[in-house]
Amino acid sequence: MNNISIRCLKSEKIQSGACHGQFVINSLKPGQGITIGNQLRRVLLGDLGGIAISAVRIAGVSHEFSTIPGVREDILEILLNLKGVVLKTKTKDVQFGRLKVQGPTVITADLIQLPEGMEIVNPNHYIATLSTANIIEIEFKFEYGTGYRLATQTFSEELNNYLQLDTVFMPVQKVDFKIENVYDTNNTSNERLFLDIWTNGSISPNEALESACAIIIDLFTGLIQNTIQPENNTVEQQPDSISIEPYTNIAIEELQLSVRAYNCLKKAQINTVGDLLQYSPEKLQELKNFGRKSADEVFSTLKNKLGIILN
Repeated sequence: MNNISIRCLKSEKIQSGACHGQFVINSLKPGQGITIGNQLRRVLLGDLGGIAISAVRIAGVSHEFSTIPGVREDILEILLNLKGVVLKTKTKDVQFGRLKVQGPTVITADLIQLPEGMEIVNPNHYIATLSTANIIEIEFKFEYGTGYRLATQTFSEELNNYLQLDTVFMPVQKVDFKIENVYDTNNTSNERLFLDIWTNGSISPNEALESACAIIIDLFTGLIQNTIQPENNTVEQQPDSISIEPYTNIAIEELQLSVRAYNCLKKAQINTVGDLLQYSPEKLQELKNFGRKSADEVFSTLKNKLGIILN
């Protein structure tokens, strides 16, 4: 275990500013690869934070079903496009930005006026097309967070003139790992762990891995430093406290299921991963028009994207 080492095999930028990195951890004992790989994957996807557009205020628009004269996209399309704007900053405070342009023009992310210290990773990201000489004015609210937050959870009476967005704070988009057995001259078996990390560009894969390791170290350091309670002390149970996994509020649209499976889930009022986890595999297959093939697709997607295995 003293010879454990980590090495970066690949670090590259891909489309729209996103990044990919591949790492290898050597000299692991049998069984340690799956333990470390699962722990790192869970923390990378669930515990790292980022900044994103959480709400917008558009001049002359009072609800998401409105339209803007001269703009090709409706409000829902504009909100969806804004979800794809990737930002990075060192502060975690709530901040605001503005966009004011006169057409005709194509509106891209680089036209947004940002607060000091904030940067757009994908400045060419498309937002909308303004085909007339009208003026469009938008105010943006930027928030820092972790995981995924639905728009219905961000409603505030103080911001009732803002349109809320389903906000994705996660800077890490995907994590894969695989384990290989390595035999030395004495036929002793060790393991090495290959870890692939894809980020949205707001942080590099190397920074994401360092942050994840620091979170894990802090977690176990806190456990070690805590004083062990005597055996006769009982810990009070708090049945009302519920541990909510970071993925339970993820909309099923993010799973990118086939049209058939998606429509069956929506008809059954299954809108989030949390709703989906309320169903056992047997109960899921009892849904109307939801066959074995659709069930296998859902099980496979949950496992590959979120690491969730349904019994």
